[in-house]
Amino acid sequence: MNKQDFNEGLLGFLDASPTPLHVTQNMAMMFENAGFIKLNEVEKWELQAGQKYYVTRSDSSIIAFTYPKTDNRYVMIGTHTDSPNLKLKPNPVIKEHGVVKFGVESYGGLLLNPWFDRDLSLAGRVSYLDAENKIQNALINVQKPIAVIPSLAIHLDDKANKERTVNKQTDICPILSTNEDFEFDEFLAWQLEANGIQNVQKIYAHELSFYDMQKASFVGLRNDFIASARLDNLLSCYTGMLSICSVTADKAMLFIASDHEEVGSESVSGAGGSFLENTLHRMFDDYEEYIQMLRSSLMVSADNAHAIHPNYPAKHDANHAPHINKGVVIKVNANQRYASSATTISKFMNTAAALGEPLQHFVTRSDMGCGSTIGPITAARLGIDTIDVGLPTWAMHSIRELAGSDDAHSLYKILTGLQA
Repeated sequence: MNKQDFNEGLLGFLDASPTPLHVTQNMAMMFENAGFIKLNEVEKWELQAGQKYYVTRSDSSIIAFTYPKTDNRYVMIGTHTDSPNLKLKPNPVIKEHGVVKFGVESYGGLLLNPWFDRDLSLAGRVSYLDAENKIQNALINVQKPIAVIPSLAIHLDDKANKERTVNKQTDICPILSTNEDFEFDEFLAWQLEANGIQNVQKIYAHELSFYDMQKASFVGLRNDFIASARLDNLLSCYTGMLSICSVTADKAMLFIASDHEEVGSESVSGAGGSFLENTLHRMFDDYEEYIQMLRSSLMVSADNAHAIHPNYPAKHDANHAPHINKGVVIKVNANQRYASSATTISKFMNTAAALGEPLQHFVTRSDMGCGSTIGPITAARLGIDTIDVGLPTWAMHSIRELAGSDDAHSLYKILTGLQA
Protein backbone atom coordinates (compact mmCIF):
# COMPACT_ATOMS: atom_id res chain seq x y z
CA MET A 1 0.00 0.00 0.00
CA ASN A 2 1.43 3.39 -0.98
CA LYS A 3 1.72 6.25 1.50
CA GLN A 4 -1.10 8.36 0.05
CA ASP A 5 -3.67 5.55 0.23
CA PHE A 6 -2.40 4.62 3.69
CA ASN A 7 -2.83 8.16 5.03
CA GLU A 8 -6.22 8.76 3.39
CA GLY A 9 -7.48 5.60 5.07
CA LEU A 10 -5.97 6.75 8.35
CA LEU A 11 -7.94 10.03 8.29
CA GLY A 12 -11.18 8.16 7.74
CA PHE A 13 -10.39 5.72 10.54
CA LEU A 14 -9.65 8.57 12.96
CA ASP A 15 -12.92 10.36 12.18
CA ALA A 16 -14.97 7.15 12.52
CA SER A 17 -13.47 6.16 15.89
CA PRO A 18 -14.44 8.60 18.66
CA THR A 19 -14.32 5.99 21.48
CA PRO A 20 -12.56 2.64 22.14
CA LEU A 21 -15.88 0.94 21.42
CA HIS A 22 -16.04 2.47 17.94
CA VAL A 23 -12.33 1.77 17.39
CA THR A 24 -12.91 -1.92 18.13
CA GLN A 25 -16.06 -2.08 16.00
CA ASN A 26 -14.25 -0.52 13.03
CA MET A 27 -11.27 -2.85 13.33
CA ALA A 28 -13.58 -5.87 13.58
CA MET A 29 -15.22 -4.80 10.32
CA MET A 30 -11.80 -4.46 8.69
CA PHE A 31 -10.80 -7.94 9.86
CA GLU A 32 -14.06 -9.40 8.54
CA ASN A 33 -13.40 -7.82 5.14
CA ALA A 34 -9.84 -9.24 5.18
CA GLY A 35 -11.09 -12.80 5.72
CA PHE A 36 -10.59 -13.16 9.47
CA ILE A 37 -13.03 -15.49 11.22
CA LYS A 38 -14.80 -14.15 14.33
CA LEU A 39 -14.39 -16.09 17.57
CA ASN A 40 -16.43 -15.79 20.76
CA GLU A 41 -14.76 -16.14 24.15
CA VAL A 42 -17.75 -17.96 25.68
CA GLU A 43 -17.80 -20.66 22.96
CA LYS A 44 -15.44 -23.57 22.30
CA TRP A 45 -12.78 -22.80 19.73
CA GLU A 46 -11.99 -25.23 16.89
CA LEU A 47 -9.00 -23.56 15.25
CA GLN A 48 -7.81 -24.77 11.86
CA ALA A 49 -4.30 -24.36 10.52
CA GLY A 50 -4.01 -21.82 7.71
CA GLN A 51 -6.90 -19.66 8.92
CA LYS A 52 -7.02 -16.14 10.36
CA TYR A 53 -9.13 -15.23 13.39
CA TYR A 54 -10.18 -12.32 15.59
CA VAL A 55 -11.89 -11.99 18.98
CA THR A 56 -13.08 -9.04 21.07
CA ARG A 57 -13.46 -8.47 24.81
CA SER A 58 -15.84 -5.96 26.40
CA ASP A 59 -16.34 -4.50 22.90
CA SER A 60 -13.34 -2.24 23.53
CA SER A 61 -10.34 -4.56 23.05
CA ILE A 62 -9.54 -6.81 20.12
CA ILE A 63 -7.06 -9.52 19.11
CA ALA A 64 -6.46 -10.74 15.55
CA PHE A 65 -4.07 -13.55 14.67
CA THR A 66 -2.94 -15.85 11.91
CA TYR A 67 -2.76 -19.55 12.68
CA PRO A 68 -0.21 -21.23 10.43
CA LYS A 69 0.83 -23.96 12.95
CA THR A 70 3.96 -24.48 10.83
CA ASP A 71 5.74 -21.52 12.43
CA ASN A 72 5.22 -20.65 16.09
CA ARG A 73 7.61 -17.70 16.13
CA TYR A 74 5.07 -14.91 16.32
CA VAL A 75 5.51 -11.23 15.65
CA MET A 76 2.99 -9.62 18.02
CA ILE A 77 1.94 -5.98 17.79
CA GLY A 78 0.49 -4.36 20.91
CA THR A 79 -1.43 -1.05 20.93
CA HIS A 80 -4.25 0.56 22.92
CA THR A 81 -7.70 1.79 21.90
CA ASP A 82 -8.29 4.48 24.54
CA SER A 83 -7.32 8.15 24.57
CA PRO A 84 -7.66 10.86 27.24
CA ASN A 85 -11.08 12.52 27.14
CA LEU A 86 -13.98 13.90 29.15
CA LYS A 87 -16.33 11.13 30.32
CA LEU A 88 -19.89 11.73 31.34
CA LYS A 89 -20.74 11.08 35.00
CA PRO A 90 -23.61 8.62 35.74
CA ASN A 91 -26.00 11.44 36.75
CA PRO A 92 -24.58 14.20 34.61
CA VAL A 93 -27.28 16.84 34.28
CA ILE A 94 -26.65 20.15 36.04
CA LYS A 95 -29.26 22.90 35.67
CA GLU A 96 -28.13 26.26 36.98
CA HIS A 97 -27.58 29.87 35.95
CA GLY A 98 -30.01 29.57 33.03
CA VAL A 99 -28.29 26.66 31.26
CA VAL A 100 -28.12 22.88 31.12
CA LYS A 101 -24.63 21.47 31.45
CA PHE A 102 -23.06 18.05 32.00
CA GLY A 103 -20.81 16.91 34.82
CA VAL A 104 -17.76 15.09 33.50
CA GLU A 105 -14.68 13.25 34.72
CA SER A 106 -11.24 13.69 33.22
CA TYR A 107 -10.10 10.32 31.86
CA GLY A 108 -6.34 9.75 31.73
CA GLY A 109 -3.60 12.37 31.69
CA LEU A 110 -5.70 14.92 29.85
CA LEU A 111 -4.32 18.27 28.66
CA LEU A 112 -7.34 20.33 29.70
CA ASN A 113 -6.85 23.83 28.26
CA PRO A 114 -7.36 22.85 24.59
CA TRP A 115 -10.87 21.57 25.37
CA PHE A 116 -12.23 25.09 25.71
CA ASP A 117 -14.15 26.70 22.81
CA ARG A 118 -14.48 23.49 20.79
CA ASP A 119 -17.53 22.06 19.06
CA LEU A 120 -18.13 18.93 21.13
CA SER A 121 -20.18 15.84 20.41
CA LEU A 122 -20.91 12.69 22.41
CA ALA A 123 -20.39 8.99 21.71
CA GLY A 124 -20.20 5.67 23.52
CA ARG A 125 -22.37 2.84 24.82
CA VAL A 126 -25.86 2.74 26.34
CA SER A 127 -27.28 -0.26 28.23
CA TYR A 128 -31.06 -0.58 28.25
CA LEU A 129 -34.00 -2.94 28.79
CA ASP A 130 -35.77 -3.86 25.58
CA ALA A 131 -39.43 -4.75 24.94
CA GLU A 132 -38.72 -8.44 25.75
CA ASN A 133 -37.20 -7.62 29.15
CA LYS A 134 -33.68 -8.35 27.92
CA ILE A 135 -30.69 -6.16 28.69
CA GLN A 136 -29.09 -4.87 25.50
CA ASN A 137 -26.12 -2.67 24.64
CA ALA A 138 -25.90 -0.23 21.76
CA LEU A 139 -23.28 2.16 20.45
CA ILE A 140 -24.33 5.72 19.81
CA ASN A 141 -22.59 8.63 18.15
CA VAL A 142 -24.47 11.93 18.13
CA GLN A 143 -22.28 13.24 15.25
CA LYS A 144 -23.30 16.87 15.68
CA PRO A 145 -21.96 19.63 17.93
CA ILE A 146 -24.18 19.58 21.00
CA ALA A 147 -21.97 21.23 23.62
CA VAL A 148 -19.19 23.72 24.25
CA ILE A 149 -16.93 24.70 27.15
CA PRO A 150 -16.59 28.48 26.76
CA SER A 151 -13.47 30.19 28.02
CA LEU A 152 -13.73 32.85 30.66
CA ALA A 153 -13.16 36.25 29.03
CA ILE A 154 -9.79 37.82 29.72
CA HIS A 155 -11.59 40.87 31.13
CA LEU A 156 -12.75 38.62 33.99
CA ASP A 157 -9.41 36.88 34.45
CA ASP A 158 -6.44 39.18 33.97
CA LYS A 159 -4.04 36.34 34.85
CA ALA A 160 -5.30 34.03 32.11
CA ASN A 161 -2.13 34.36 30.01
CA LYS A 162 0.18 34.08 33.00
CA GLU A 163 -0.93 31.38 35.39
CA ARG A 164 -4.17 29.85 34.22
CA THR A 165 -5.28 26.69 36.02
CA VAL A 166 -8.28 24.50 35.33
CA ASN A 167 -10.46 22.99 38.05
CA LYS A 168 -11.62 19.55 36.89
CA GLN A 169 -14.86 19.72 38.87
CA THR A 170 -16.10 23.22 38.09
CA ASP A 171 -14.35 24.64 35.02
CA ILE A 172 -14.84 22.02 32.30
CA CYS A 173 -18.56 21.26 32.37
CA PRO A 174 -19.81 21.22 28.74
CA ILE A 175 -22.85 23.48 28.24
CA LEU A 176 -25.69 22.03 26.14
CA SER A 177 -28.68 24.32 26.18
CA THR A 178 -30.66 27.17 27.67
CA ASN A 179 -33.76 24.92 27.59
CA GLU A 180 -34.11 23.74 31.17
CA ASP A 181 -36.84 21.25 30.20
CA PHE A 182 -34.06 18.92 28.99
CA GLU A 183 -34.40 15.30 30.19
CA PHE A 184 -31.34 13.08 29.91
CA ASP A 185 -33.14 9.71 29.51
CA GLU A 186 -35.31 11.17 26.75
CA PHE A 187 -32.15 12.36 25.01
CA LEU A 188 -30.61 8.86 25.20
CA ALA A 189 -33.85 7.22 24.01
CA TRP A 190 -33.90 9.60 21.06
CA GLN A 191 -30.32 8.64 20.21
CA LEU A 192 -31.20 4.94 20.38
CA GLU A 193 -34.21 5.55 18.15
CA ALA A 194 -31.95 7.28 15.64
CA ASN A 195 -30.03 3.99 15.51
CA GLY A 196 -33.21 2.03 14.76
CA ILE A 197 -33.81 0.85 18.33
CA GLN A 198 -37.49 1.10 19.31
CA ASN A 199 -39.54 0.27 22.42
CA VAL A 200 -36.87 0.92 25.02
CA GLN A 201 -38.39 0.20 28.42
CA LYS A 202 -35.66 1.60 30.61
CA ILE A 203 -32.20 3.13 30.31
CA TYR A 204 -29.91 1.40 32.79
CA ALA A 205 -26.40 2.77 32.33
CA HIS A 206 -24.07 4.50 29.92
CA GLU A 207 -20.40 4.94 29.06
CA LEU A 208 -20.26 8.18 27.07
CA SER A 209 -17.40 10.49 26.17
CA PHE A 210 -17.17 13.93 24.59
CA TYR A 211 -15.05 14.41 21.49
CA ASP A 212 -14.07 17.25 19.18
CA MET A 213 -16.08 17.51 15.96
CA GLN A 214 -13.14 18.87 13.95
CA LYS A 215 -12.10 16.32 11.33
CA ALA A 216 -8.65 14.81 10.98
CA SER A 217 -6.67 16.62 8.29
CA PHE A 218 -3.35 17.22 6.63
CA VAL A 219 -1.52 20.36 7.80
CA GLY A 220 1.61 22.04 6.47
CA LEU A 221 2.90 23.53 3.24
CA ARG A 222 3.48 20.07 1.79
CA ASN A 223 0.99 18.18 3.94
CA ASP A 224 3.86 17.55 6.34
CA PHE A 225 1.61 16.75 9.29
CA ILE A 226 -1.52 14.88 10.27
CA ALA A 227 -3.64 16.73 12.84
CA SER A 228 -6.38 14.91 14.73
CA ALA A 229 -7.79 13.88 18.05
CA ARG A 230 -6.77 10.47 19.40
CA LEU A 231 -3.55 10.06 17.40
CA ASP A 232 -2.35 8.50 20.66
CA ASN A 233 -2.89 5.68 20.05
CA LEU A 234 -5.06 5.25 16.95
CA LEU A 235 -1.99 5.82 14.77
CA SER A 236 -0.61 2.55 16.10
CA CYS A 237 -4.00 0.79 16.02
CA TYR A 238 -4.47 1.61 12.35
CA THR A 239 -0.88 0.71 11.45
CA GLY A 240 -0.96 -2.60 13.32
CA MET A 241 -4.38 -3.48 11.89
CA LEU A 242 -3.25 -2.90 8.31
CA SER A 243 -0.01 -4.78 8.95
CA ILE A 244 -1.70 -8.03 9.95
CA CYS A 245 -4.29 -7.62 7.19
CA SER A 246 -1.43 -7.33 4.67
CA VAL A 247 0.43 -10.55 5.53
CA THR A 248 -0.49 -14.02 4.34
CA ALA A 249 -1.89 -16.62 6.73
CA ASP A 250 1.35 -18.61 6.68
CA LYS A 251 3.19 -15.84 8.57
CA ALA A 252 2.77 -16.05 12.35
CA MET A 253 1.47 -12.63 13.41
CA LEU A 254 -0.81 -11.39 16.17
CA PHE A 255 -2.28 -7.94 16.79
CA ILE A 256 -3.81 -6.77 20.06
CA ALA A 257 -5.41 -3.42 20.86
CA SER A 258 -6.27 -3.10 24.56
CA ASP A 259 -8.43 -0.62 26.42
CA HIS A 260 -7.55 1.42 29.55
CA GLU A 261 -3.83 1.99 28.89
CA GLU A 262 -4.24 5.65 29.75
CA VAL A 263 -5.38 4.75 33.28
CA GLY A 264 -2.96 1.93 34.06
CA SER A 265 -4.24 -1.09 32.05
CA GLU A 266 -5.54 -2.89 35.17
CA SER A 267 -8.95 -4.02 33.92
CA VAL A 268 -10.67 -6.98 32.33
CA SER A 269 -10.00 -5.50 28.88
CA GLY A 270 -6.66 -3.84 29.66
CA ALA A 271 -3.16 -5.12 28.95
CA GLY A 272 -2.80 -5.95 32.64
CA GLY A 273 -5.75 -8.33 32.33
CA SER A 274 -5.89 -11.87 31.00
CA PHE A 275 -7.17 -11.29 27.45
CA LEU A 276 -3.94 -11.96 25.56
CA GLU A 277 -2.79 -14.75 27.85
CA ASN A 278 -6.17 -16.50 27.61
CA THR A 279 -6.13 -16.24 23.83
CA LEU A 280 -2.59 -17.60 23.50
CA HIS A 281 -3.42 -20.57 25.77
CA ARG A 282 -6.35 -21.42 23.51
CA MET A 283 -4.11 -21.19 20.46
CA PHE A 284 -1.47 -23.41 22.11
CA ASP A 285 -3.11 -25.72 24.64
CA ASP A 286 0.05 -27.80 25.07
CA TYR A 287 2.07 -26.05 27.79
CA GLU A 288 5.48 -26.92 26.35
CA GLU A 289 4.43 -25.64 22.94
CA TYR A 290 2.98 -22.51 24.57
CA ILE A 291 6.23 -21.67 26.37
CA GLN A 292 8.34 -22.41 23.29
CA MET A 293 6.14 -20.06 21.28
CA LEU A 294 6.47 -17.24 23.81
CA ARG A 295 10.23 -17.55 24.15
CA SER A 296 10.77 -17.55 20.39
CA SER A 297 8.34 -14.70 19.63
CA LEU A 298 8.67 -10.91 19.66
CA MET A 299 6.24 -8.30 20.99
CA VAL A 300 6.31 -4.83 19.42
CA SER A 301 4.60 -2.41 21.79
CA ALA A 302 3.60 0.52 19.56
CA ASP A 303 2.65 3.76 21.30
CA ASN A 304 3.31 7.39 20.43
CA ALA A 305 6.64 9.04 21.30
CA HIS A 306 7.39 12.65 22.24
CA ALA A 307 8.94 14.48 19.27
CA ILE A 308 11.24 17.35 20.15
CA HIS A 309 9.14 20.50 20.29
CA PRO A 310 10.96 23.27 18.39
CA ASN A 311 9.68 25.89 20.84
CA TYR A 312 10.71 23.88 23.92
CA PRO A 313 13.91 22.01 22.97
CA ALA A 314 15.20 22.02 26.55
CA LYS A 315 12.53 19.46 27.46
CA HIS A 316 14.52 16.77 25.61
CA ASP A 317 17.86 15.03 25.95
CA ALA A 318 19.71 16.48 22.96
CA ASN A 319 21.13 13.06 21.93
CA HIS A 320 17.74 11.33 22.11
CA ALA A 321 15.33 13.90 20.69
CA PRO A 322 13.18 12.46 17.86
CA HIS A 323 12.05 14.62 14.96
CA ILE A 324 8.75 14.37 13.13
CA ASN A 325 9.01 12.69 9.70
CA LYS A 326 12.45 11.29 10.49
CA GLY A 327 11.36 7.75 11.24
CA VAL A 328 9.97 5.39 13.87
CA VAL A 329 11.25 5.94 17.43
CA ILE A 330 12.79 3.20 19.58
CA LYS A 331 12.02 3.97 23.23
CA VAL A 332 14.50 3.07 25.98
CA ASN A 333 14.40 3.51 29.75
CA ALA A 334 16.92 2.17 32.27
CA ASN A 335 14.17 1.71 34.90
CA GLN A 336 12.06 -0.51 32.61
CA ARG A 337 9.31 1.98 31.94
CA TYR A 338 9.90 0.75 28.40
CA ALA A 339 10.69 -2.91 27.69
CA SER A 340 13.24 -2.48 24.89
CA SER A 341 16.47 -4.47 25.20
CA ALA A 342 19.60 -4.71 23.09
CA THR A 343 18.32 -8.01 21.69
CA THR A 344 14.91 -6.73 20.61
CA ILE A 345 16.31 -3.41 19.39
CA SER A 346 18.79 -5.24 17.16
CA LYS A 347 16.05 -7.31 15.51
CA PHE A 348 13.97 -4.22 14.82
CA MET A 349 16.95 -2.22 13.52
CA ASN A 350 18.01 -5.06 11.24
CA THR A 351 14.61 -5.16 9.54
CA ALA A 352 14.44 -1.38 9.19
CA ALA A 353 17.93 -1.27 7.65
CA ALA A 354 17.05 -3.97 5.14
CA LEU A 355 14.02 -1.92 4.06
CA GLY A 356 15.89 1.40 4.03
CA GLU A 357 13.61 2.86 6.73
CA PRO A 358 15.08 5.44 9.17
CA LEU A 359 14.94 4.97 12.95
CA GLN A 360 15.37 7.29 15.93
CA HIS A 361 15.91 6.79 19.67
CA PHE A 362 14.12 8.37 22.59
CA VAL A 363 15.31 8.50 26.19
CA THR A 364 13.63 10.96 28.51
CA ARG A 365 15.76 13.52 30.31
CA SER A 366 17.27 12.02 33.46
CA ASP A 367 15.75 14.82 35.54
CA MET A 368 12.20 14.24 34.26
CA GLY A 369 9.62 11.53 34.80
CA CYS A 370 8.96 8.92 32.13
CA GLY A 371 5.57 7.62 31.08
CA SER A 372 5.04 3.92 30.50
CA THR A 373 3.30 1.70 27.96
CA ILE A 374 1.78 -1.75 27.63
CA GLY A 375 5.28 -3.07 26.78
CA PRO A 376 6.59 -3.75 30.30
CA ILE A 377 3.17 -5.02 31.42
CA THR A 378 2.97 -7.56 28.60
CA ALA A 379 6.61 -8.58 28.90
CA ALA A 380 6.24 -9.25 32.63
CA ARG A 381 2.92 -11.09 32.34
CA LEU A 382 3.88 -13.37 29.44
CA GLY A 383 7.66 -13.56 29.53
CA ILE A 384 7.92 -12.45 25.90
CA ASP A 385 10.84 -10.40 24.55
CA THR A 386 9.50 -6.92 23.84
CA ILE A 387 10.49 -3.68 22.17
CA ASP A 388 8.75 -0.34 22.72
CA VAL A 389 8.49 1.84 19.64
CA GLY A 390 6.39 4.85 18.73
CA LEU A 391 5.57 7.52 16.20
CA PRO A 392 6.90 11.02 17.01
CA THR A 393 4.09 13.32 18.13
CA TRP A 394 3.49 16.87 19.33
CA ALA A 395 0.76 17.96 21.77
CA MET A 396 0.28 14.45 23.11
CA HIS A 397 -2.92 14.13 25.19
CA SER A 398 -4.32 17.35 23.75
CA ILE A 399 -7.76 17.42 22.13
CA ARG A 400 -5.87 17.75 18.83
CA GLU A 401 -2.47 16.11 18.39
CA LEU A 402 0.06 16.39 15.57
CA ALA A 403 2.20 13.72 13.89
CA GLY A 404 4.15 13.37 10.67
CA SER A 405 2.61 12.20 7.41
CA ASP A 406 5.60 9.90 6.70
CA ASP A 407 6.17 8.04 9.95
CA ALA A 408 3.15 5.75 10.31
CA HIS A 409 3.61 4.38 6.79
CA SER A 410 7.26 3.70 7.62
CA LEU A 411 6.23 1.70 10.70
CA TYR A 412 3.75 -0.24 8.57
CA LYS A 413 6.53 -1.33 6.22
CA ILE A 414 8.78 -2.39 9.10
CA LEU A 415 6.06 -4.39 10.84
CA THR A 416 5.10 -6.29 7.69
CA GLY A 417 8.76 -7.16 7.09
CA LEU A 418 9.66 -8.05 10.68
CA GLN A 419 10.58 -11.63 11.63
CA ALA A 420 10.56 -12.95 15.18
